[in-house]
Amino acid sequence: MFVYEKRLQFPVKIKETNAKLAQVIISQFGGPDGELAASMRYLSQRFSMPYKEVAGLLTDIGVEELSHLEMVGTIIYQLTKDLSMDEIVASGFDKYYVDHTIGVWPQAAGGVPFNACEFQVKGDIITDLTEDMGAEQKARSTYDNILRLVRDYPDVYEPIKFLRQREIVHFQRFGEALRFTQDKLDARNFYAFNPGFDTNGGCKK
Repeated sequence: MFVYEKRLQFPVKIKETNAKLAQVIISQFGGPDGELAASMRYLSQRFSMPYKEVAGLLTDIGVEELSHLEMVGTIIYQLTKDLSMDEIVASGFDKYYVDHTIGVWPQAAGGVPFNACEFQVKGDIITDLTEDMGAEQKARSTYDNILRLVRDYPDVYEPIKFLRQREIVHFQRFGEALRFTQDKLDARNFYAFNPGFDTNGGCKK
C-alpha cells in the first residue's frame, strides 16, 4: 500500500513564469526518458521479479519516481500558471494551449504524447535490470541537457539538480541489484537469461 505525503520531495517555488522553459522541462513529465515512464516501468517490473529484495527496490524507486513526476508537474505548472495571452503566443506555447490550456499533460518536448511503448517490461531478471540502468542514465542525460538551459534560473535549476542526483543514485542501486541477481544465478554472466533454460536443455538444438 502506498501512503501519500502532502509535500514535495524537494521544494519548488518558482517566482517568474517562463513558457519556453516549461516546454523543455515537460519532457521529464511525459517524454521517452521521463518520470512517468520510469514509475510505470519499475512498478510493472516488480510483479515478475523473483527476488523479494529486488522487487522491494523496484517498488521503492517506482514510488519515488511518482514523487518526481509530481515535482516536474509542479515546475511546469508554476512556470505557466500566470501567463498572459501575449506571452503564450510569443513563447510558442499557443499550440499546447489550444489542446490543454495550462493543464499539465504528459508529452515530450517535441510534442509527442506519452504512451506505454516508451518503457519495457520483459519479465526476465537480467533484461529488466539492464533496461533500468540504461533508463536512469538516459534520464540523467536529459536532466543534464535541461540544466544547461536553465542555469540562469535558480528557482528552476535547484529542483532539477536534485532530480538529476536521484537518477545517479537509482543507477547505482540498480547496479547493486544486478550484481545481487548475478550472484543468485548459476551462470554468472550478463547474457544468462535463465540458468534452468540455458543449462538444463531448455534450448533445443
